[in-house]
Amino acid sequence: MEVILLERIEKLGAIGDVVKVKNGFARNFLLPNGKALRANDANRKVFESNRERIEAQNAERRSAAEKESKGIDGVTIQLIRQASNTGQLYGSVSARDLAEALEADGHKVAKNQIVLDRPIKAIGMQDVRIALHPEVSVTIHVNVARSPEEAELQAQGVDVMAAMFDRGTAGFTEDRDPNAEPGEIPTDTAENTGGEGEASSEA
Repeated sequence: MEVILLERIEKLGAIGDVVKVKNGFARNFLLPNGKALRANDANRKVFESNRERIEAQNAERRSAAEKESKGIDGVTIQLIRQASNTGQLYGSVSARDLAEALEADGHKVAKNQIVLDRPIKAIGMQDVRIALHPEVSVTIHVNVARSPEEAELQAQGVDVMAAMFDRGTAGFTEDRDPNAEPGEIPTDTAENTGGEGEASSEA
């Protein structure tokens, strides 16, 4: 389907561009959200007659977003979550969670302005892009940790999981039979088990 863009769409085009997109993308996103018009003769005339107003409104929204961006760009938000010993979260951090955390920190950001390809599922530091306007985006830092102390270490650049793994392997050794097949009971253990079984049957 061909559409006329009413605002800049990343990787598609700028205001007034006529672009070809998949029907589903147009019907489910561009058209219902007022980001484009079907590219027919009637809509072309409507767009051209309103182009100045549309461009002026866009410039106004862009200016407001640029002002807002100064207070958000580079902000770090901290989220304390439960996680396993391997750092995997019990659950995940979604765009909604980030929007709520930003709001609690005094920054009003809509959930759909947070560009999160997939939910965050592990502890650590991560950069997330916020699209305040099609032409204005900023980056925030998300610090997901299991405790405030751990968050502080991560903020200082410490890789908490790597440090924990190093400590764990340094003090951990395991008796191992190099000739044993995977899943096989070690020879000594098998003999002991067998011996106990015979003694109990004689009794």
